[in-house]
Amino acid sequence: MMTTMRAIVMDATGTPDVLRTAEVDKPGKVNSEFLVKVIAAGINPIEAKTRAGRGISAAIASYPAVLGNDFSGIVVETPYEAHPIKVGDEVYGMSSFPRATGSYAEFLAVHSLSIARKPKSLSHVEAAGVPLAALTAWGMVVEVAKAHESQRILIHAGSGGVGHFAVQFARYFGAHVIATGSERNVGWLTELGAHQAIDYTSTRFEDVVSGVDVVIDLVGNVHDDTGSRSLGVLRPGGLIINAPTGSWPTFLDDAASAGLRATSYKVAGDGSTLAVISRLLESGDVRVFVDQVFDLDDAAAAHTALEAGHTRGKIVLKVSDY
Repeated sequence: MMTTMRAIVMDATGTPDVLRTAEVDKPGKVNSEFLVKVIAAGINPIEAKTRAGRGISAAIASYPAVLGNDFSGIVVETPYEAHPIKVGDEVYGMSSFPRATGSYAEFLAVHSLSIARKPKSLSHVEAAGVPLAALTAWGMVVEVAKAHESQRILIHAGSGGVGHFAVQFARYFGAHVIATGSERNVGWLTELGAHQAIDYTSTRFEDVVSGVDVVIDLVGNVHDDTGSRSLGVLRPGGLIINAPTGSWPTFLDDAASAGLRATSYKVAGDGSTLAVISRLLESGDVRVFVDQVFDLDDAAAAHTALEAGHTRGKIVLKVSDY
């Protein structure tokens, strides 16, 4: 039996160059965990922030550390013999990084509550682009905003990983969707379901939008005070849901001062919700877009591409052969 595996590790936080390929101990499953052979792993902004010393880097207990949340792969070991998901089944989901080894590795031990069957219509590369982004979008749009007909929702960074799912979920549940993006993505946002797509490079969204019920803020104040400006386009008592809270630490107080509701959102790797999303992916009502695919050894280049800020949809690492 193999006792080691290839993985991308970092010995300290820093630039993408801190990521290197290494041979590390293969994880063993305990209790209700699955052991999964990882075929592909998604790349997410939280991982780049953590690698750089922000994000959840303070929770990393020891180094070298293996990053990664999203995975798609094949079951190697199950929690128990009669489990409905069997050895050899194709699954996808989220790891519990940094509490355990992340998904930038050939094998992953993952809790049974954080796993779902991979949609048959998706390749492993496509499936690896789904979990964290889609679950975040679902939580913000469906669970917190409770998207419905006649509701007006403004989604910032609509062409990104979380954003392209948020646009589709909001449209699926009947909301009037307004999305911001770069010039090259305006047409694509309309294809995804946005009723109005705004090129933020040429148009101030507050000049053409007002009276919205909900803002899905995936930018914060990291760029041009997008978060603060969003408060002015909400109706009285409207709701702003912010994901990158570190970029706008005063957003709760700022919203309250403006007479608005506000909350952050933190994603959970909920396999049951992911199974619901799987049905929308299988039916074609929702789709995932993978912009770039990198080999595992090129994880540093993948992080560099992500941090350039022009990704449409997701970036994925090809970890193993199927």
